[in-house]
Amino acid sequence: MEDRDTVLGKALMILRAFGPADSVLPLAELVRRTGLAKGSVHRVAADLARHRLLDKGEHGYRLSGGLFELGLRASAERTLVELATPFLQDLYERTHETVHLGIREGHEVVYLAKIGGHRQARTPSRTGGRMPVHCTAIGKVLLAHATREERTAVLAGPLERRTPHTVIAPGMLRRQLSRALETGIAYEREESTPGLLCIAAPILGNNGQTATAALSVTGPTGRFKPETHANTVRATAAALTSTLTHRHH
Repeated sequence: MEDRDTVLGKALMILRAFGPADSVLPLAELVRRTGLAKGSVHRVAADLARHRLLDKGEHGYRLSGGLFELGLRASAERTLVELATPFLQDLYERTHETVHLGIREGHEVVYLAKIGGHRQARTPSRTGGRMPVHCTAIGKVLLAHATREERTAVLAGPLERRTPHTVIAPGMLRRQLSRALETGIAYEREESTPGLLCIAAPILGNNGQTATAALSVTGPTGRFKPETHANTVRATAAALTSTLTHRHH
């Protein structure tokens, strides 16, 4: 949670008030979403606009290009996306289904990249978006390669039930994580979104144990058979792992 008593805390609350679908938010809506005093929001938003983190128009405020520039300087994630893109494109060409690259932050997956063609499945994921680790294939395979403490923290819950198929029994989820560790792949079967199936494999760090990221292929239940893509997904993740490892030496 942001500190409401500092200027930086208030600035972060205002910036994070914008959702994925918001282009412009009026001052009154920023006040409502942040719960801050109107005078504070007006003052801090004016500062953010002066530093090109917000743009002020006649209908309210929008996130500015200065934020985009800062985002592009997040070097670790940017380098990972740049190196991974050819592998993601290759995986897309082989499967013609939606391909993701994601990392884990605490109990959530953050999607760094998404590639899908004209017939891509309608997925709730988006670049920069987040999903709970326990109900996504990327999340499960990353959690399987996390430390015992990190796994225990997630399994201790609460585990949100996103669909009727979401696995919220810790014992069952623990077995899935063990299987993912053995096989190098994890599955999601309509656990985050009805009608979607997913298969993921980890991109391992230098020690070959911890996972720095994971990639996945997602498709609709009607035509997508995730098991048939297991070798392709595993091989693509291994090739990207090798590229990253050589780059660090």
